Amino acid sequence: MIIIGIDPGIAHLGYGIVKKVHGKKNKLQAIDYGCIITKPDLTDGERLSRINNELNKLIKKYKPDIMAVENIYFFKNSKTAMPVSQARGVILLTAAKKKIPIYEFTPLQIKMDVCGYGRAEKTQIQKMVKILLNLKKAPQSDDAADALAAAICCANFLKNKIAIQNLGGQRKT
Repeated sequence: MIIIGIDPGIAHLGYGIVKKVHGKKNKLQAIDYGCIITKPDLTDGERLSRINNELNKLIKKYKPDIMAVENIYFFKNSKTAMPVSQARGVILLTAAKKKIPIYEFTPLQIKMDVCGYGRAEKTQIQKMVKILLNLKKAPQSDDAADALAAAICCANFLKNKIAIQNLGGQRKT
């Protein structure tokens, strides 16, 4: 199973692609990660188009089974609320057009899952992503680290959902 994690943004959109390693219980491997960067001198439409095009290239290259998207409910800066929401719309539409199931997680859920603490700092997330994915060094970009963390959180969520179903229980998301 391949999961693409996305940390939405209009200027810097973080992405992280992980896959479950066959034969290794609960082991994930990072395939790729980085940022889709749009320049501020572009129009909003041009920036959103670039996000769509680059995301389509990643989907074509890695063929993810699932997309995990960080869901932002609260914006520290009201100026970024609309552009980030527009970028999220493009992300969700791109996945839907490719028929990729989408799982959304709040920053609190992701931090709790990856770090065990919902108020974890960016450096803590980077360190835990490095450890959990057995990377040689932590991702330098906060956005890429957050995207990888979203993918890890999704993998853990799906593993737990399957375990609950195997026990005969049903859990609604």
